[in-house]
Amino acid sequence: MNEFATDLTTDLATDLAHGLSQTPKSLSSKYFYDAAGSRLFQLIMGLPEYYPTRTELAIFTAQGAAIGAALAAGAAPGAPLLVVELGAGDGLKTKLLLRELLATARPLTYEPVDISPAALAELTAALAQELPALRTEPLAADYGAALDLLAARPEAKAVLFLGSNIGNFSPLEQAEFLRALAAPLSPADRLLVGFDLRKDPRRVQAAYDDDQGVTAAFNLNLLTRLNRELGADFDPEHWQHFPDYDPATGAMRSWLVSRRAQTVRVAALAGRAFEFSAWEAIQTETSFKFSLPQITELAAAAGLRVVATFQDEAGDFADVVLAR
Repeated sequence: MNEFATDLTTDLATDLAHGLSQTPKSLSSKYFYDAAGSRLFQLIMGLPEYYPTRTELAIFTAQGAAIGAALAAGAAPGAPLLVVELGAGDGLKTKLLLRELLATARPLTYEPVDISPAALAELTAALAQELPALRTEPLAADYGAALDLLAARPEAKAVLFLGSNIGNFSPLEQAEFLRALAAPLSPADRLLVGFDLRKDPRRVQAAYDDDQGVTAAFNLNLLTRLNRELGADFDPEHWQHFPDYDPATGAMRSWLVSRRAQTVRVAALAGRAFEFSAWEAIQTETSFKFSLPQITELAAAAGLRVVATFQDEAGDFADVVLAR
């Protein structure tokens, strides 16, 4: 096990002990993405109910050149550009943007950041085949570590945070995260943030509760990971996936619900036991949906301004370029 994997296991144990001691119990959605979770999310992105990925991909396909120009606008002509992507995943959408930036003939470095080393390895191998002229420097780390490294890079930067991952933070955390993200950036640097917009609540709900049960498997895989990495004894048969959407706040939440009263022990926590009553839930994800005025207000609260907004025709999603 490498040093990063060891640190990640320690973080998982610490966060599990804290999250299962809260009311309601919770665990960060960042732990969805072990190798199996990453594969399941690839399947989710292709589901008919799951609109965010294909919608953002359509924006990049139709408007990639304009997005690339907006990201590089602050850099001097021909100057090197560092593209940092937080939560890179498979890079499906980003490859379109990287092709546009490579076409400008400026020196380009791509630094994909992801908590999953397996996902990074697959992405790096794919880029070597598809974009051999691209310099790629993958970083297996969480967002905090990546932000710490940003300030030391002298190049003009384009920082990407796609897929509406910003929605996984609470409203207070959203502003704090954007402030932290903006802190190491110069006025020439740009941020590109994806925002899932508010829409028919039934469409939002269905995206997190598909008919094939893939989103349920994705959520339940978290228990399998806890068993494997921390020696927990969760029985996935005694849990169920449950999503709910609140259109008043724009909060889409996912839960793991205990089907019966049960005790779960975790070997990595010295055999500590956690009690669950029947139908008690662990919150595993929150994904907020936004309005355009909310995005402008959020940016301003973080000391940022909206430079450009790129939307699909239906208004389901927005990729927003921000600057200090």
